[in-house]
Amino acid sequence: MAQTIGIDFEKLDLKDALDLAVLVEEEARERYEEFADQMAIHRTASAERFFRGMARNEEKHRAQLWERRRALFGDSPAAVSRAQLFDVEAPEYDEVRASMTALESLQTALRAEKKAWEFFDRALERLTRPDVRELFQELRREEAEHHQMVLAEIQRTPSAAAIAAEFDEDEPVAQ
Repeated sequence: MAQTIGIDFEKLDLKDALDLAVLVEEEARERYEEFADQMAIHRTASAERFFRGMARNEEKHRAQLWERRRALFGDSPAAVSRAQLFDVEAPEYDEVRASMTALESLQTALRAEKKAWEFFDRALERLTRPDVRELFQELRREEAEHHQMVLAEIQRTPSAAAIAAEFDEDEPVAQ
């Protein structure tokens, strides 16, 4: 469950909002990397590849937000920290199992993207500054796009039952 501690959304300025967004992406990237490492240990290659791809996507978004923040505010210190948020976009720890399929990995990512969208949507209710509202609306739109991207990938991924049926052999018969 997404949590923030000590962040007053009504007083959040654009610099702090960008810092928060960078931290959200950083947290998600790190969680996907942890999951990929777990899948590597358990030799679950398709789930590992997917989680590594999600980690790269989160890093790309984090870097874009960071560059935007630096262009506007330089190297001024951040007023928000990772200690103030938990599980905003990162998939839940209990989502990962040793033998995950690619489809299960996608479903995990889908829930994480939905959770992030809900976070930005709820935060919008409390934001008062127009520039911060605009940023959070943009972030919410991006999460919706990510949700749709993962959903489309789910629709292209065969279910475990379909894969099993494809390799189903005839019942053995007496000779």
